[in-house]
Amino acid sequence: MFSSPLPSAPRPSTQAGVAPVRGRRGRHLTVGAGALGLTVLLTACSGGSDDDGKGGGSTAAGAPARAEISVNLKGERAAAGKPVTVRLAEGELRGVTVTSKKEAKAGAPLTGKVSADGRTWTSERVAAPGTAYQVRATTKEGGSATAAFTTVAADKVNKLTLAPGKGTTVGIAQPLSITFDHPVKNKAAVERALKVTTSNDTTGSWGWIEHYDGKDRIDWRPEEYWKPGTKVQLRANLNGVDSGTAGGFFVRDYDTSFTIGAAQVVKVDLNTKQLRLERDGKTVRTLPMSAGTPGGKKRSWGGTTVLMSKEGTIRMNSETVGLGDAYDKMVDYSMRLTWSGMYAHAAPWNAAYFGNANRSSGCIGMSDADAGWLYGQVRAGDPFEVSGEGHKGVPAPGNGYGEWNLSWAEWQQRSALR
Repeated sequence: MFSSPLPSAPRPSTQAGVAPVRGRRGRHLTVGAGALGLTVLLTACSGGSDDDGKGGGSTAAGAPARAEISVNLKGERAAAGKPVTVRLAEGELRGVTVTSKKEAKAGAPLTGKVSADGRTWTSERVAAPGTAYQVRATTKEGGSATAAFTTVAADKVNKLTLAPGKGTTVGIAQPLSITFDHPVKNKAAVERALKVTTSNDTTGSWGWIEHYDGKDRIDWRPEEYWKPGTKVQLRANLNGVDSGTAGGFFVRDYDTSFTIGAAQVVKVDLNTKQLRLERDGKTVRTLPMSAGTPGGKKRSWGGTTVLMSKEGTIRMNSETVGLGDAYDKMVDYSMRLTWSGMYAHAAPWNAAYFGNANRSSGCIGMSDADAGWLYGQVRAGDPFEVSGEGHKGVPAPGNGYGEWNLSWAEWQQRSALR
């Protein structure tokens, strides 16, 4: 049976566009507008001179050496979604920090790296929209400078839905699944921002699929079923990432974590009309059942489906799944297997067929007692492996968690980074 349920810029000096800032040991810092963006000028007095007048990099004794730093983003309407770059014309950068007033809410600050020649610092992440940033740069010559810019707010914001829920314990076939509110055209950029870590270095891959409602979705699936006890964590460092055309910007980071429970598999045999629960490779119990009627629209899905949720007593109406007025009733112990409406559930009206024939409208039906027992044993993420004759093929990857019907090689090809 089916159912679908910064601070402001430095104050100007008497010289237009230039602000002197005193650094360590009498060094001065000058900030002004440069052709490459926000430009910072560092000056340092020499500590002495040689007989030939070359001390401290000056051209004459006591003359200051000047070094220029440019920041690629500037002003009150800087472009979001780009890395912050700080360049030094001469000398070497000691370090650069970029902070925002929204760090606690929007995610991690913009950390970065200095290039091998010491001339350039580039942030590892991009600048988020609608955010005021403060930049502080220091040089090995002892100078320091600050600069500020604010990015333009996003015209459109993309959000997402994460599964499974944070802190939950799930079955060995549960993928990490992300569904996006708006289209994602820049799939590679989004995928690079998603970091999965596991307690036992599980091998897995992201794959892009179409969710059942047509939205863009990306799942992280292990090569094989998870090992029981595995702890999984996702850090989605998406703040500032542009989804692309019609998608909008992400304006925050996301994270979730979950744990893998016992190794349980439900095996459904359409030929014998029996359902078997296995735990740690051993049969716990075998139950008679009746699956979808062969030869038409009422056939069951075959292959591997995954228990999405335990929904208890729900109303099932055949009109919602294109089967006319075949049924409309309250159904107990409902366990959802696909978005298109395939469930395992109690079906006492079909008792004559349990273990004898497949005569349901597509679901896996059992007696009240057997369905209640199974309902108490399984958890979301447990795989239901359907074998035998008379099914209608395997569900699409986005119809529930149908990705287990793809080979490992096929699944890896769905990554935008392949």
